[in-house]
Formats: sequence, structure tokens, C-alpha cells
Amino acid sequence: MNPLDTLIELSSQMELEHAEEARGGRVAPSGSEGRIETKPACFTPKEKRAAFTHSAQLPNGKNIVLLKTLLTSACERDCYYCPFRAGRDFRRATFKPQEFAELFMKMNQAKMADGIFLSSGIAAGGANTQNRIIDTAEILRKRMGFRGYMHLKIMPGAEKGQVERMMQLADRVSINLEAPNTERLAKLAPHKMFIEELLRPLKWVEEIRRSQPAYKFWNGKYPSTVTQFVAGGSDESDLELLTTTNWLMKNVRLTRAYYSAFFPIRDTPLENKSAVDPLREHRLYQASFLLRDYGFDLEEMPFLQNGNLPLPTDPKLAWAQMNLKEKPLEINKAEKRDLLRVPGIGPKGAEAILRARRSSKLRDLTALRKLGIVVARAAPFLLLDGRRPASQLAMF
Repeated sequence: MNPLDTLIELSSQMELEHAEEARGGRVAPSGSEGRIETKPACFTPKEKRAAFTHSAQLPNGKNIVLLKTLLTSACERDCYYCPFRAGRDFRRATFKPQEFAELFMKMNQAKMADGIFLSSGIAAGGANTQNRIIDTAEILRKRMGFRGYMHLKIMPGAEKGQVERMMQLADRVSINLEAPNTERLAKLAPHKMFIEELLRPLKWVEEIRRSQPAYKFWNGKYPSTVTQFVAGGSDESDLELLTTTNWLMKNVRLTRAYYSAFFPIRDTPLENKSAVDPLREHRLYQASFLLRDYGFDLEEMPFLQNGNLPLPTDPKLAWAQMNLKEKPLEINKAEKRDLLRVPGIGPKGAEAILRARRSSKLRDLTALRKLGIVVARAAPFLLLDGRRPASQLAMF
């Protein structure tokens, strides 16, 4: 198999990894080879590039083309939901570190890929697999001079020294928790250890950041950390997922949690389990951003009795309908924390309102619209100089 065909084989399922996605969660399943009743992967000559590169957004907001792939699809683990699980009947493929590094640099020089997300199936143990990922990254950074974006996966079973070395090479490191706790993980990946193999490396990253100066790491900065959950794969609730997400953000400075709505894969133990509505994935993203960027507490999330978020309404709007509909917020007096709770007002909008208030009162929706506020969403929950603006909505 030539290197390009190997890459196509290894990247065919990488849409399951949501890392660096520019959007906040899908609202419709996109389909991939191996899923039940989905579209075939696009591997025609004209579409080969689309098979393994993805539009991505970096933590600084810059958009790039990201190559997402594995070093090998051979795996000794038997995670119940995974297309690469041990024993599943499909063709495997493997790159050697030097071989992959050479191929990626050709793609980078041809402007086919700006950065890389590199993961792997686990073969001969997590530590040995981690060494191959490190070897690949070192070849790219040290021998070939690649200075672009690099996201490296931490393998279950990796050692702390390996995690530290990854941090010296990468802009971002991550390990997928997959489930929110030990009990739920047992339903998805019974031979993985939630605390020892998955959670501990995220704690190591934070320990290393706290004990060493930033100049020792790639480009003189600490790498960011993210994780991913299989939403609905273990029958967990949104409350469970967001409880773990919130803890990680507060205790190990997790940059972001990604959520992948469960979808059954042929020839896996969960192939007959129903797919999760992708809208649930979208609501989880919205709620996690409220926790991270908008000052919401977990207790403020509008959970239903079953611990899930309501699907028909985004969580910020649901909160506002319960708390602001009868007691609208006076926009000329509200603090930033309260402004951020109004639908249609984000962090930039809240800052714009605070600046505008220094010179004059805000008395109409036109003024808000000029500040970038989505007035159709915000107006039902606001007072403008003591008056509800609802009568002005017809103007927009």
C-alpha cells in the first residue's frame, strides 16, 4: 500500500474526533464508512483531500486546514463503540514515524494541510504506542523543521515523562475520557481504567504546567488540553457529562470538552444500540460554553428531571425564560455577569454595552443593534431605561 492509500485508510473514521472543529457541535449526522445507513466516504481522486483534511479553528480563532489521522488502526483494546476495536474485521494500516513525517511534510509544502492532529490505535501497550507518536513529532519538529500547529494524543497507559515530552513538542495535548465516570466507562470500554489511565494524564499536564516555566515548552507556551466524550454511548445523563466537564475546567484548566453523539458501528457490541440525536451533542456544546465563557454555574443549567437538557431550546434561552421573562434586566444598570445571561448578548456584546453606558443611557433597540447585540433574542428579557422594548420589535 502506498503512503497516500495508507493515509486514506487511517483517516477514514477521523470525523469521530471533533478536535478543533470550527462549529459548536453538529446538528445532523455527517456519515462515515462503517456506520449503519450512512453515506460512503469520498475517496475519488478529486475528493481524496477531503477524506483526511478538515476545516479547523485554533484556540486563537485562526482557521486552518488540519490533517487528522492515526499512526496505526491496529488496536489491542476492545472498546465497544469503536471502529478500530480489537477483533473487528476490517483492513488495518500502519505508518512508521519517518514514513508519516515525510508524507505530512509533502502535504504541508503543497499547502494541503497547515497542521496535524495525530492519534493512534494502541499496539504493544500504551507506553510503546506513545513513544511512536513522540518519535513522529520529534522528526517533524527537530529534523524537518515543522513549526505549525500540532495536536498530539495521549495514549491510555502513557507515562508521566512521556506526557511531559509531548508538552514540549505540541500546541495541544489530549486524551479522550469517553465517559464521565468509572461506572459509565465500563459500558463503553470495560478494559480501560477511568482514573488511572484517562483522568490521571490530564492531572499530570496541570501538575507539569504548575511546576515548570512556560519557556520550556513549545514556542514558549503551555500546551492547551481538551478531551472528548461519547455522548449517549453509556446511557449517561447530560448532568453527568457536564459535571465532569465543569470539574475539569476548574481543576485541570481544560480548554474545551468535545462531544460526539453516539452512532452505532457495524460489527461492534453496540451495533444495535440506537443512535443519539445529534441535537443533544449541540446542546452539550452550548451548555459547556455557558460554563466556560459566560459565568454560569452547573446548578443554573436547565436540566429536566432525567438529568438531560431540553432538546427544543438552547440552554441559555431556557434559563432566561425561567428567570428573566417576568423580571427583565435593566440594561443600563446590569453588571457584566448578568448581561452575559441574556440571550443574544455574548462576551464582546457585554463589553460593548459597558463601554457605551459610560457616555449615555441606552434607550432603544437601534442602539443595541449597533453594538452587535442580537436584539430579536435579547429584547424580551430587557428593560431599556425602565421600559420593555417589545413594542419596537416590529422594526426589525
